[in-house]
Amino acid sequence: MAGRTSAACGRCTPASLPESAFLTLALPDFVDALGDGCYAIDTGFERPLFDAAYLIVERGRAAFIDTGTSHSVPRLLAALNALEVPREHVEWVVPTHVHLDHAGGVGLLMQSLPNARVAVHPRGERHLADPSALYAGATAVYGEAEMARSYGAPIGVERTRIIATHDGMTLTVGGRALEFAHTPGHALHHHCIWDARTRTWFTGDTFGLSYPQFVSGAGRWLTPTAAPVQFEPQSLKASVARLLERNPLALCVTHFGRVPHAPHMGPLLLSQIDELADIGQRLRSADERHRKLRDALRAMYEQRLVQHGFGDVPAQLKLLEMDVELNAQGLACWLDRESRY
Repeated sequence: MAGRTSAACGRCTPASLPESAFLTLALPDFVDALGDGCYAIDTGFERPLFDAAYLIVERGRAAFIDTGTSHSVPRLLAALNALEVPREHVEWVVPTHVHLDHAGGVGLLMQSLPNARVAVHPRGERHLADPSALYAGATAVYGEAEMARSYGAPIGVERTRIIATHDGMTLTVGGRALEFAHTPGHALHHHCIWDARTRTWFTGDTFGLSYPQFVSGAGRWLTPTAAPVQFEPQSLKASVARLLERNPLALCVTHFGRVPHAPHMGPLLLSQIDELADIGQRLRSADERHRKLRDALRAMYEQRLVQHGFGDVPAQLKLLEMDVELNAQGLACWLDRESRY
């Protein structure tokens, strides 16, 4: 599926080319060249332009940030092939956190990358070594058939190939520095990755989601994701504020793509985190709480989308239907956890 092209030269040159060479490479339709050796890969999870993995190529060496599910691995390997990066030149696989739409493919991918190591938040380390508990928990919610269809069975990674990150830690790929910031709020096992070269954060789910269809005259729209089971609004606000302190030029969100940073984005995201918390508190003890949470979330999104200048709000709401369900579940987990203390 040759569609997009990548102009490769200098530090962005594929591994098989001399530094002085220049080549226009045909990339698969699911790979988007972002510049400066960065590529977004549509993992194919759920629908097009929904779930991204990122590939950084520097001086013939490479690192993946997030992988999608086990079903996504052929696309990740196809991206390497298209860029002429040998599999043995991949140095790192870095899930932002261990939710299966971000890290479900790590184990299977590692089987094809003989020299790679995995860098994961310390709270996620055991789940990558033995993903059975994570998979069982998701199966209890979605059922065996849906798990097989959407995710596939995750494979464990040898512990000797896993390193746990710490806040402020830096690793390099081809000499290019990537810095880690631990960012709880969406999940306790979440870190974000700072690429100083491009002044870009790879944010996983910490900076919310922003599908490519969410662009109006007011700019890109985004919204937080409160998916179960560790949503914590105050921690998430602190993590978002921390990312903004770097004054990034862009945010590479898993759902979906590179989002150029604009002044309206921080206030937009932070105010919605507050609104999610207010919805949860208001409906804490409501009868039929899950249904009412879903209804309140739809109403919030509708109002916000209208305010942002969208004319076809029903079409936008349709894209958010899965997020309505997951955010309702995440709010319920937060409320129930709070009530125990």
